[in-house]
Amino acid sequence: MSISLSPYLSFRGHAREAMTFYHSVFGGDLTLSTFEDFKASEDPVEMKLIMHSTLTTTNGLTLMASDRPLQMSYTPGDNYSIILTSPASDDEKMRGYWNNLSTDGTVTMPLTPSMWGDIFGMCTDKFGVSWLMNISVPTAA
Repeated sequence: MSISLSPYLSFRGHAREAMTFYHSVFGGDLTLSTFEDFKASEDPVEMKLIMHSTLTTTNGLTLMASDRPLQMSYTPGDNYSIILTSPASDDEKMRGYWNNLSTDGTVTMPLTPSMWGDIFGMCTDKFGVSWLMNISVPTAA
């Protein structure tokens, strides 16, 4: 696996419906994980909402999406980010990207260990583009 760059869409309660639609359009494999699956919310309204989904097609397309938590702002039209993902072997390069993208921007979530075990961070660069970064951490055998 190498570093990849993909669109990441955000929704307010419609991620499952949207990703199911995109799956019907593009085919491929769709995974859907809820806030409840990750124990990421105690709000009963959010439990069944999508915390993360990935659609991967046989011809190389990858689309990711989630439902934005209720405490985060949501405005249709700016409900997208770009996500950089990589294996642990590219950690140094990814941290360089992170440092450059976040300089003179806003760090929304520092690049730190996440609840799913990878290193994850969120920032908005100085041009207003929202970036997500995920560095995979090898799982213990």
